[in-house]
Formats: sequence, structure tokens, C-alpha cells
Amino acid sequence: MFTTAALSLLSLAPAFLASPVERCTGTISSLSDVAVAIKCTTININSFTVPAGQTFQLDAPTGATVNMLGDVTFGYAEWAGPLFQLTGTSITFNGNGHTFNGQGELYWDGLGGTGSTKPHPMMKIKSSGTFSNVIVKNPPQNCFGFGNSAALVVSKVTVDASAGDNPNSKSNGKAAGHNTDAFDASVSNLTIQDCTVHNQDDCLAINKGSNIIFQRNSCTGGHGISVGSIDSDVTVNNIQILNNVITNNDQGLRIKTKSAATRSTVSDITFNGNTATGCKKYGVIVDQSYPSTLGTPGTGVKLSGVTFSGTNTVSVASSAKRVAVNCGSVIVLRYLELVWS
Repeated sequence: MFTTAALSLLSLAPAFLASPVERCTGTISSLSDVAVAIKCTTININSFTVPAGQTFQLDAPTGATVNMLGDVTFGYAEWAGPLFQLTGTSITFNGNGHTFNGQGELYWDGLGGTGSTKPHPMMKIKSSGTFSNVIVKNPPQNCFGFGNSAALVVSKVTVDASAGDNPNSKSNGKAAGHNTDAFDASVSNLTIQDCTVHNQDDCLAINKGSNIIFQRNSCTGGHGISVGSIDSDVTVNNIQILNNVITNNDQGLRIKTKSAATRSTVSDITFNGNTATGCKKYGVIVDQSYPSTLGTPGTGVKLSGVTFSGTNTVSVASSAKRVAVNCGSVIVLRYLELVWS
């Protein structure tokens, strides 16, 4: 005969026995190792090649530490991707200077998203916590997308698509890399800092979200730092673009909203202490006519509290414009402090 106390203990026992996470170290040397490795709170990634057409999906347990101990290369296939996806809560991801190689040179055709099918984004980070000291080489198209539900800090990441500056046999004389955005952000509570980017599109593109900080980053060769493009029914709030260095980009600092967008707001955007040199088209541009440039602006996105402060230093090519503002409705600009060099 079982007592009530005995029944209570028996009912609790499965909860302890069923816990899937152990204080152990799991090692990944192929995709077949992932299922076992994610049962541990420490996960080490060795060098290996991900088979073409497959995602390296890492669903890390809460509080896990992930260490890269070697480089990861992704096989070539024309498919939508992503190539790597990380999920989990309070994850510490240490790249230790190792590389995710997307082999973009095999995909690049000078057309980006309008050409052959390319995995994008290459890296989908849906975890909270930290993601640091990683090199991402030759993304086929967009590099990072985010889906974090709590605070995420990305730091000391290198996005190297510099090889895409050159034409190849498929790009008809144009730069082979195209639409190689480094960081596409449509989330909240995201910090990106101390990163280095060389690409052919936006260094940062914020499409929606709030509480985003982009600071002390280096952006070379692309389209600059952008809030937008902003579509309909979107809120963007409390964005800080601080102390970045932007070199030889088409634009330095940009806000762009779609001409057809409605019921959207963009507010409390701060540009402080940024340095842009060699801007090819515009130093600073605020444009509500996207996808046109300085076309007929829309009126469905309200812009307010846009602040340029703390001495943003901008230099442009002889054929470029220093500042262009093209709005369909009133924009509230505060403390427009720019130094031209």
C-alpha cells in the first residue's frame, strides 16, 4: 500500500530524471553530432564542412556556452538558407577568431536577390546573450539577420565580403557581390559594437524595432548606415548610431522610408560622433521616396526626434552631395551638428 507521501515522491521523480541538459561538454565535428551536443551546457565546435543545402541549426540550452575551436565551411547549393541558425536564452557564443565561410564567391553574379537563389541571411541569430569574436567570410547575400526575444550583444565580429568588390565571370563587369548587407535588424534590445565590415550594401539596416545601439563599428565599401527602408505599420524608436567609422561608402548616414508606406513612425534617432569619409553619393540623406532616390516622397511615415549631435564628421567625393533631405511631411531634426572635411 502506498502512502500519500510516497505517491508525491513518485510523482516528482520523473521531473528530475527527464531533465535533458547536463553539465557536460558536447563536441560538434559534423551535423550528426549536434543532437547529442546540445544536451550539454558547454558546446565546442570543431572544424568541419556543412553539407550543401543544409542548415547548421544549433538550439542551445538556456545559459549554454558555445566555443568555436575551428572554422566552419558551408557547401554550395542554390537554396534559400539560412546556413547557420542559433537559438537559445542567455547564450554565450565565443568565436575565438574562427570563421564561418559561406563561399559566396560561388554564388555571386552581381545581381544579389534578383539573380540566382542564394542562402539569406547566411547567419540567423535568434538567441539572447552575447555573440562575439567571429569572422564571417563571403556571405552569399545578406549576412546577419536577428530574431532575439531578449537582449543580445554582438561584438568584435568581422564581415568580410571584400572579394565581392571585383567582377567575376557571372557579373558582366560589375562587382560580383550584391545585397551583401552585414546586419539587418528588425528586432528590439540589440547592441552591435566593435565590429568590422567590408561589403557591397548596407553596413546596418534597421527596418523596425527599438532600443538598438550601433557603436564603434567600421564600415567599408558598402552603402553606409541606414535606418530603413521603412515599410507600412512599422515602429522604429530609440536608435543610437554612435562613434562609427564609415569609409568609401555610397552614403554615410541615411534614413529611408518607402514612398507607399503608411501608418509608421520613426522617432528618437541619434547620430553622434560618427566619421564618414569618401562618401560617393551622399554624406547624409533623409529620403521618403524609396525605392526611388530623391523622387516623389510619401507622407505615411512620421519622422520625429532625429538628432545629429556630438560632431559627426563627413567628407564626400567631389560629385557627391553633402546633405539631402526629401520628406513628404514635417520632420523634426534636433541639433544638426555636422563637420565637413
